[in-house]
Amino acid sequence: MCERFKNEPIVDFSNPENRKKMEDALQEVKSLYGKKYPLVIGGKEVWTKEKFESLNPSRPSEVVGVFCKATEKEAELALKEAWRAFAKWQFELPEKRAALLFKSAELVRKKRFLFDAVLVLEVGKSWVEADADVAEALDFLEYYAREALRLCASATVPQIPSEKSEMSYIPLGAGVVIPPWNFPCAILVGMTSSSIVVGNTVVLKPASDSPFIGWLFFEVLREAGLPDGVVNFLTGAGSIAGEFLVKHPKTRFVTFTGSKDVGARIYELASRVQQGQIWLKRVIAEMGGKDAIIVDSEAELDKAAAGVLASAFGFQGQKCSACSRLILLDDIYDKFMAKFLPMVKKIVIGCPDEGPHVFLGPVINKVAEEKILRYIDIGKSEGELICGGSKVCKLEGHFIKPTVFDGVSPNARIAQEEIFGPVVAVIRAKNFDRAISIANNTIYGLTGSVYTTNREKIERAKKMFHVGNLYFNRKCTGALVGVHPFGGFNMSGTDSKAGGPDYLLLLTQAKSVSEIIA
Repeated sequence: MCERFKNEPIVDFSNPENRKKMEDALQEVKSLYGKKYPLVIGGKEVWTKEKFESLNPSRPSEVVGVFCKATEKEAELALKEAWRAFAKWQFELPEKRAALLFKSAELVRKKRFLFDAVLVLEVGKSWVEADADVAEALDFLEYYAREALRLCASATVPQIPSEKSEMSYIPLGAGVVIPPWNFPCAILVGMTSSSIVVGNTVVLKPASDSPFIGWLFFEVLREAGLPDGVVNFLTGAGSIAGEFLVKHPKTRFVTFTGSKDVGARIYELASRVQQGQIWLKRVIAEMGGKDAIIVDSEAELDKAAAGVLASAFGFQGQKCSACSRLILLDDIYDKFMAKFLPMVKKIVIGCPDEGPHVFLGPVINKVAEEKILRYIDIGKSEGELICGGSKVCKLEGHFIKPTVFDGVSPNARIAQEEIFGPVVAVIRAKNFDRAISIANNTIYGLTGSVYTTNREKIERAKKMFHVGNLYFNRKCTGALVGVHPFGGFNMSGTDSKAGGPDYLLLLTQAKSVSEIIA
């Protein structure tokens, strides 16, 4: 009997011992710069002629690692090996599959600072954001192991006198896992571990901006005793997974986290029945948001300002749950902005490996930097730029100042389109009902937050604010596994509720069996 699930605490970096461990881990990762890594298919290392580099977005001249670029040939082989492994893995005892996740969690804890350091150097996370990413990965391993033990026991169904009836949840088969670069540890670990713990096998295709953290976790799985072919490690162009494998008739399911456009394309491709395909593919997609925080006239403004700051600019706003719309009621507008803007201007910008004092690091790559700056240019014609609005030129990497636009229309592009950067559009609302209406005025429905001390308004927002994850008097980021099952409405995806009691059902199929009693 395993202990009751509890969330992993975040490392305290004010502790000198922890700080030293982190500094040592950063140096260890830097000592590995430029090392080459293979694909792993059916337990065998596969080296391809073409390679690509994973770069440090703080200093793009630094090559974190060199990875093989898979072609359709390797993708085909990986899917074949996943099905070969499935023949045995599907019948493995649930307790053994869960034990693999528990063991993996132990190993990640031992290597925690190494995982943290890779996230700092490969995607530009601050120390705290990096450790929160790893803590969430640990939570997924612990939570899904327990959920699998619960789910894989036969369900209780009503009985009739002449028959013995039972229902069980069995795996789907071999699938494709396509995680994002912004939570390259937590989401990659969550989607992979949930798939395999119920008996599926997978082709894991990490994001091209964050393959090293994927490699570290894959090594952990192998060290924990993962059988060959249950997880096949495939790096390379996104089209290998997002096009070739999604369309493949032997792909049984796809789990994806990323942009709306890519997610919608995957959903469309997966819906088409290919020649030789004998099932309808299961798609689990989380596709982004345009999230809003409402600050009511009866809110505690100091707490609200701190919550908005963390939600908008944590990890440079590169979260699907980030606050990119700030909706303020007219009567507290000036008071709130007088508190909020000085806080934004005090944000420490720099290379995250310099220490835990750095709050805002780089955006992920040059393409993202250019896209965000284009949106900032658009914003200058749609509102008043009152903070930030430019690249940080004194730093080598892809750094953009935290940016705030005032006086933005609810229908402006910067209030409607996902920017995925440190940019906030501030919108006025004449009353609380209008604020809710503005918050719902997008094609997305992922997260939202309301700051108010008025109980009647809280109850009204519970009913009317249409998002998958709604919070009161706290930030709209930082969902905890188990506590806040995560997934959104509308174009935010399939409302898959990762880290919740329903999630594993999406990766299984129910089998009902009845036997006549002699």
